[in-house]
Amino acid sequence: MGRQLREALRHARTVELRLDWLAGERELARFLLDLRRTRFGRRMTLIATCRRKEAGGRFLGSISAQLAVLHRAIAAGCQWIDLEVESLGAGASFTGDLCTGKARRILSFHDFAKTPTKSDTRKLLGRLEHAARTAGFDAVKMATQCNSIGESLRVLGLARDKRNAIAVPMGEIATPARILALREGSALAYAPVERATAPGQLPLAAMCELYRASELNRQTRVYGLIGDPIGHSLSPVLHNAGFAARDVDAVFLPFLVRELDDFVAAIGPLRLGGFSVTIPYKQRIIRHLDDCDPLAREIGAVNTVVVRGRGKLFGYNTDYIGVLRALERRMSIAGSRVLIFGAGGAARAVAFALARAGASVSICARRQEPARKLALAVHGETIPRQALRREFFDAIVNSTPVGMHPHTSDSPLEARELNCRLVFDTIYRPQRTKLLQLAAGRGIETVSGLDMFLAQGVAQWEIWMGERAPEGAMRRAVVAALRGEEEGRDKK
Repeated sequence: MGRQLREALRHARTVELRLDWLAGERELARFLLDLRRTRFGRRMTLIATCRRKEAGGRFLGSISAQLAVLHRAIAAGCQWIDLEVESLGAGASFTGDLCTGKARRILSFHDFAKTPTKSDTRKLLGRLEHAARTAGFDAVKMATQCNSIGESLRVLGLARDKRNAIAVPMGEIATPARILALREGSALAYAPVERATAPGQLPLAAMCELYRASELNRQTRVYGLIGDPIGHSLSPVLHNAGFAARDVDAVFLPFLVRELDDFVAAIGPLRLGGFSVTIPYKQRIIRHLDDCDPLAREIGAVNTVVVRGRGKLFGYNTDYIGVLRALERRMSIAGSRVLIFGAGGAARAVAFALARAGASVSICARRQEPARKLALAVHGETIPRQALRREFFDAIVNSTPVGMHPHTSDSPLEARELNCRLVFDTIYRPQRTKLLQLAAGRGIETVSGLDMFLAQGVAQWEIWMGERAPEGAMRRAVVAALRGEEEGRDKK
């Protein structure tokens, strides 16, 4: 905890100390003694929290014991304490002792299961504020598990136009709302230095450096990626590096979308300027668009959306550009025979790009009907999986997510099915997928999806910004992130 406190000094002016995570009285005493000696409280604002198990924490002692810990933390230099409403509701007397050293107090409510309905949430906030005023608290905090984007925005809305109100939407779906918390009026936003203490938290370094959460304001333009899953994507690294290089007041966020209607309803409240689309929404998003680029309409898949005046949605497909840039330097596309494995939205962009460039396209996919329709659309053919060992291609392209981080040991095809001169995997994380390893083992030239990812992303950035992208800075950021991951795996 002491080491993490020193690390936090690099990024933050306010730090919460979760004292309930310390293992017993001996660790607590040692840490508080070090805290008093080092006088961290003179360099930053320290909030002491000793969350009881009944309120989602780890402290097993009584309320009296909890209050005693907080009293000691104040003596060690903490200027604030955070006390859950359950302890207040239990009738504990703490008004005198916990004012020692003029410490200020946060009254907090947590629900790790759900967010109450809209009306219940406002009533709950009202009761929390009333209790805080009655007991002499200085701020209130509400943290609830959010199971939709709409719920996460509703939680943030509780802090808007209120003084010393803290809104904490929890859960993976709520990650964008966590990043936007300060922008939307919350007095604090939470991020762990190392170990998360609540669901959906992002590391402190990512909150401050990648998303610049403390610098966002009501004028900051918001863009994002929608998909399920999205944990594999480095789109936030790519686009935020572009914004930083051009000094654009904008941020790019990852939206885990379970229901497309839930996200579409949030476009207006978030004031999104645009978003990119990944699996499984590249085809489904089209029904929500007001208009579409003719090429994207022909492909039948959209990976880029611009939000225009009055919330009108306009779709593009930049995967098409990425495919051509990734392959045209490695092979002669015109007159080649190419197998595309998969028949989803990414496969459609690959198929149309290669067919228009003069390739003969073959489709092999688990689902026969989408494969047949795609082959028909590009004047190609379908090939059953069992026939691959007898066929030969100039190139094989994987357009499925099989082998994507974190499932890096999987391959969509077996080594004996790779009868070709070149294998292109549209996956870029990891750069060297299991499929590419199998291909290299047979002496086949390989192409990572990194070039495609960078090309399509740069095209997206330019569509949104209306100016040339800082391609070099964007590439360096993504390559550095991938290199860091590889070095981390090597150390393990």
